[in-house]
Amino acid sequence: MVPLKKLLEAYRINHSEEVTTDEVLDFLENSGSIDENNFKGHFTGSAWVVNPFKDHVLMTHHRKLGMWLQLGGHSNGENDLFKVALREAREESGIQEIIGLSKNIFDLDIHTIPQQIDQPSHKHYDIRFLFEADPLETDIIISEESHDVDWIPLDKVLTFNSEKSINRMVQKTKLLKIGKLI
Repeated sequence: MVPLKKLLEAYRINHSEEVTTDEVLDFLENSGSIDENNFKGHFTGSAWVVNPFKDHVLMTHHRKLGMWLQLGGHSNGENDLFKVALREAREESGIQEIIGLSKNIFDLDIHTIPQQIDQPSHKHYDIRFLFEADPLETDIIISEESHDVDWIPLDKVLTFNSEKSINRMVQKTKLLKIGKLI
């Protein structure tokens, strides 16, 4: 397992979201936690799952947040966020044939999770990795955490969720398609 700090430093060299990377590094060094009971904030692992042609993305309509997102979630004690992202993608989609395309960080984001009945508002320091699965070879099983899970055409993703970080991952996927990334 490559330590998270090294992954973040390598990511900063190749990506333009320096302010976000610096803030994530600062959180890691000063108060970072993967423990979801740390309501100051904690790290999460997410999976941006593309099909082999890189023209569809597997997304979930998250039950608690009521929006379309990449798959992912809390560490549940696992320190390796790549493993967290893979586990969460498999659990939330039912697809077991998901493979990692790189153990390097694909994207990262800091977002605020609104207050829920059982927890206060807090930040997720979301570390995102790139995965692949074949929609023709797999059946989706929707978990209790989702209203829906589906393969969304890359050119339609922003109609489901137009957030800046989703747009950034769409743009990176387009670069992947033409061999300009990874």
